[in-house]
Amino acid sequence: MAENTMTVTVAYVTTKHNITLTAQDGHEPLLKDLCEALTEATGVPVPSQKVIFKGKSLKEMEEPLSSFGIKQGCKLMMIGKRNSPEEETELKKLKDIEKSVEQTAKKLEKVDGELTGLKNGFLAKELQAEALNKLDHRVKVASEQFMKILEEIDGMSFPESFSDCRMKKKGLVKTVQGFLAQCDKIEAGISDHLAKIQTKNLALAE
Repeated sequence: MAENTMTVTVAYVTTKHNITLTAQDGHEPLLKDLCEALTEATGVPVPSQKVIFKGKSLKEMEEPLSSFGIKQGCKLMMIGKRNSPEEETELKKLKDIEKSVEQTAKKLEKVDGELTGLKNGFLAKELQAEALNKLDHRVKVASEQFMKILEEIDGMSFPESFSDCRMKKKGLVKTVQGFLAQCDKIEAGISDHLAKIQTKNLALAE
């Protein structure tokens, strides 16, 4: 077992979960890290969790686990209610949207990489304009997909009690807006490079 990982067993209802935590940037795992891992394992949101170790309820999220005396192989217990089935259904929809955001982002990353390659002269000058036009088309397609996703997220509304959904929706909107800004930046880079090529070609023609 590496120095920077720790596995603890957490009993929840009738199941025992082995949770392995890895130290981040050399810092040992915090109670917050354990609670987030428990959300992944059990579906119980962090605010609804009550983590108990040796009969004591742990509350200080930013404290390292070792400060509670928790070390490799310790046994803990958790109580807490999962989200309602209705909220879980909505969360699943948001997770599906998140997946399509990731897929579109990968396509955008590819375009960005190819544009960098073109700028670095990885393609014969006479082929660059055509390649840039194709990249421009791909960025526009990605941008359109992000806009559709944003509309879809905007169209979703949740009751006050669905705090997990509301938080996830807010995060997704921010992410998609970031990618849309990236689309604009890449498009600007493409037209900039295209203009340079055309200027060079005109100079050569003269």
